[in-house]
Amino acid sequence: MSIFNFDERRFLRIQSGAVSQAAAVEAAIRALLAEGAECVFFVGTGGAGILMQPAWQLLSTRSEFAAHLALPAEIVLTGHPRLGPKAIVVMPSLSGTTQESVAALEYCKSRGARVLSLVGRADTPLARGADYAMINFAEDDTSCESFYLQSLLIALSIMRHTDDYADYAQVLAQLQRLPPLLIEVKRAFEPQAERFAERIKSEPYHIICGAGSTWPQAFYYGMCILEEMQRIATRPVHAADFFHGTLELLDEEVSLLLFKGEDALRPLVERVESFACKYTDKLAVFDTATFALPGIEPAVRALLSPVLLATVMERVSAHLEVKRNHPLSTRRYYKRVSY
Repeated sequence: MSIFNFDERRFLRIQSGAVSQAAAVEAAIRALLAEGAECVFFVGTGGAGILMQPAWQLLSTRSEFAAHLALPAEIVLTGHPRLGPKAIVVMPSLSGTTQESVAALEYCKSRGARVLSLVGRADTPLARGADYAMINFAEDDTSCESFYLQSLLIALSIMRHTDDYADYAQVLAQLQRLPPLLIEVKRAFEPQAERFAERIKSEPYHIICGAGSTWPQAFYYGMCILEEMQRIATRPVHAADFFHGTLELLDEEVSLLLFKGEDALRPLVERVESFACKYTDKLAVFDTATFALPGIEPAVRALLSPVLLATVMERVSAHLEVKRNHPLSTRRYYKRVSY
């Protein structure tokens, strides 16, 4: 079965390129740790910053190595006591020119921090200014998986060298098999994506919810796709916060999207699901456990929940833009006016 408006070779090239960064990432992390690095900051603007959250979460919950998450626009104003010569700063930017990130790069380097950038193009400020630049061309429809995978490689490499993470080689071997499997996930999901896009094409408002590693994808899809690229009012809310306010918005006419992953926080989304199915007729559940990944072990699948959700929701977006006659590239303000 063909996949609507999708270039399989291009996708495979980009995601294979992301995974192939493993050796360069591992060498950079090894060198930085040898120089005395004691912590890592994930410092990204907008969607690229959101996509760093699963890697930050992994280190925060599974590693003794200190991991921080910061917004570039904030850190240049407030600083941070651990941002100095013993800090690694990971800076993602697909364009490599994001204004807030370029300013943050200059600030972090002025504090003596070492910067590792993740960019799509070499001849850009964030590539040239970084101590280590990982360059993997991508575009909006392929950047989520690419950034998730590259930041995961960074987290796993840190764990390998600081926590004696014995499963590194085994996990890496499975990640290297992943890109063609993602294409088959897209292919299998294609009919469902088209039906869902048809169902929601006229919805004026969505609540979108996740937990653990699926929360960043819920946040990203709501803010960057539904709001920025489709101008649909959306309320991303963490499943743990759903019962502290947002539940009062729910009725039979309110659209609720739930992202269920396979990590330890899956029960938080299941709790929302159990409640919401009683009160809304517009509940949609996207469960990564239903996506086939032959040869990928459960522990690795748990790491890949946001990647899987990104890859299937791209299919929804591809149909939605056509059904709504609103191309994903259409903007009113973003990169079109001064702000």
